[in-house]
Amino acid sequence: MNGRNTKLFVLRNTPVLLFLVLLAAFGLMSDRFLTIGNFVNIVIQAAHIGIIAIGMTFVLLIGGIDLSVGANMYVVASVLGLFLKDLPLPVSFPLATLLGLAFGAVNGWIVTRLRVAAFITTLSTLFVGRGIALYFSGNKMVGFTPQILALGRASYFGVPSAIWAFAAVFAAAYVTLSQTTFGRQLYAVGADPDAAGKAGIDVRRIVFSVYCIAGVCAAIGGLVSLSQVAVASSTFGLQKEFPVIAATVLGGTSLFGGRGGVLGTVFGAVLIQTVENGLVMTNADPYLYPLVISVIIFIAVFVDSSRTSILERLERRQIRVERA
Repeated sequence: MNGRNTKLFVLRNTPVLLFLVLLAAFGLMSDRFLTIGNFVNIVIQAAHIGIIAIGMTFVLLIGGIDLSVGANMYVVASVLGLFLKDLPLPVSFPLATLLGLAFGAVNGWIVTRLRVAAFITTLSTLFVGRGIALYFSGNKMVGFTPQILALGRASYFGVPSAIWAFAAVFAAAYVTLSQTTFGRQLYAVGADPDAAGKAGIDVRRIVFSVYCIAGVCAAIGGLVSLSQVAVASSTFGLQKEFPVIAATVLGGTSLFGGRGGVLGTVFGAVLIQTVENGLVMTNADPYLYPLVISVIIFIAVFVDSSRTSILERLERRQIRVERA
């Protein structure tokens, strides 16, 4: 294997290599880390991040961004706890999910109709959404019924409910991206929106749809998180966009659009949670957690930009060879 192939191998498999290094490092520092029970706990804790990251995958695939997912979570939690808590869960949860859809639809409408850049749009709705939720809650902790906590602790066929929700969202997203016309059109828009439009694809509809999907996933992720803690403080969902984006990019989805998938996103979410779990297991200083996550985000962005530029150079070389 020559130097170029080695570099490509490392870039393409960075998440796996990083995961193996983390397993070895934390396993040496804590004898409780490499246990089946701990791995199950990691997946449970990663479920809400993974669900939101799956929605973020759709957005990144078209070259967009959604910084408002944490605010979406908090809005859904506040409305559920303040106005919908007396309704049965089969009614309140779908209504809360529809609220998340509406939040995403607002992002999609501003991006597609008003043509405001996605970064500015979702940064604005992040602050607006969190402000609205703080107004509703009076900046106080919002409590929930014991049924929600019972749902979070429930298991079906020996599998915790959070993992079932994670698996269901993953399956729906995987089928959508790999087996439907919508999925193929989404990749086409991400690769070249102008060419996709000339080919007859309704680019505006695709862009609007992915923000709606991200909104739904943020709501579901928030509900899964609520079922595990049963309360929502003023910091609920705060800065969740950072580990979500890191998980998505670490999983191989490009920030520049057109490349990636939800399978890698699931792995990225588990990797992020493995880091947090390992830091807890080794009794690391809690103030180090943001530093470590920021380093992982930097690695994710660096690998993504390096991988994209290298692949583009290889494609140009291949074109020259074919022409020659």
